[in-house]
Amino acid sequence: MSRLRLRLGLAALAAGLLVEQGAALAASAEKGKAAFVKNGCWQCHGFEGQGGIAGAKLAPDPIPAEAFTAFVRTTNRAMPPYSEAVLSDADLADIHAYLASIPKAADPKSIPLLNSP
Repeated sequence: MSRLRLRLGLAALAAGLLVEQGAALAASAEKGKAAFVKNGCWQCHGFEGQGGIAGAKLAPDPIPAEAFTAFVRTTNRAMPPYSEAVLSDADLADIHAYLASIPKAADPKSIPLLNSP
């Protein structure tokens, strides 16, 4: 009986991960960039999530989508929390997809001009 429960639990976990992955795949980086600009995220975080004086660095390599959404919804720091009425879960997924799509900067060692004597 406990093996059956274990198998059912693992199956439910796997299904949940697949659903979450499907939602992440459905997110649009293009829509996310538009939402990032429309909602003023760029004012503190920069147009490419690079961070600044008022906001943390968000890209490249943003925190996991679940943590990102939880932070935006419940933050009590300098950034005000955004309820779902203001910024939908779909918009947050799109914004996360946009941040994840921003490429890493080139390694300075790979730029010849920066390494010439």
